[in-house]
Amino acid sequence: MARVVKWLRRNADGVLVLLIAGAVAVLSLLGMFQNIFTPDAISQAILLVLALLAVVILRDRQTTAKALEEAGAVQQINGSEVATVHAEARRGTDLWLFKGGTGTYLRAVTLPECVREARAERRPLRVQAEIIDPSNEPLCKLYSRYRQSLSTRPDGTGERWTLERTRKESYATILAACWYRQQFNFLTIEVGLSQVMSTFRWDLSHSRVIMTQEDSKSPSLVFPEGRPHYRAYHRELVSSFKQSRAVDLERADHVLLDDEPTVDQAREAFAALGIALPKAYTDRDVADIVSKARHARDPYR
Repeated sequence: MARVVKWLRRNADGVLVLLIAGAVAVLSLLGMFQNIFTPDAISQAILLVLALLAVVILRDRQTTAKALEEAGAVQQINGSEVATVHAEARRGTDLWLFKGGTGTYLRAVTLPECVREARAERRPLRVQAEIIDPSNEPLCKLYSRYRQSLSTRPDGTGERWTLERTRKESYATILAACWYRQQFNFLTIEVGLSQVMSTFRWDLSHSRVIMTQEDSKSPSLVFPEGRPHYRAYHRELVSSFKQSRAVDLERADHVLLDDEPTVDQAREAFAALGIALPKAYTDRDVADIVSKARHARDPYR
């Protein structure tokens, strides 16, 4: 009974139209109240029904428009569409905020493409990246186990996720930030090291926020600029970054990095940043970090 009452309240205008139209039609057919239901009275009743029907149609259009507007506030995309949406987000933007795991995709695709476009258009670019702290071994171990739980097979880089890979990927993102900072003077880049692992990845440009999951098979969400979700996630990314451990990239400016940085240059850069590499790292390990920094592979291909 409660559901019936609720339905009647929600559709009161439509029910009223049906009742009036039905009553007039039935009484006219029966020939009752002929003195009351003159042709003029019936015409007026018809006009009343049409007016009420117009109100119902207008309300329905308004409801539909509102539903479409709300639906436009968020878009769901799947695996193959993510790269296309990322490319659209990069187009013409001078801002990119990232929060995620180790920044592998950021380093492989987003950062080089954003820098390339900014350089071609001779405009400044600001990048903010929050990644997991490579010196936090328990955190990196937790992240690698999470990635292994999603898939034990190699990703687009040809590698499986392990503790050492996780740490090296984060170190490589830091080194890549130093390298791009030296290569493009109009780049303002900040790196923050998080002590918390997230299963989501956020990318924000001037046109949209893209929220993806580490599992490429899972659906992703896109929030256009100007919508409440965009502003909310923008605030979240700024607030989260402030809570991370900031890397003062300026401290490594005196360490000139070659187009292909050497092992010694990489070690010197990390030392200048106050980020100690594990003592067990050999030159081969550092060379692997350099390779990931300069020639990162798209993990989602």
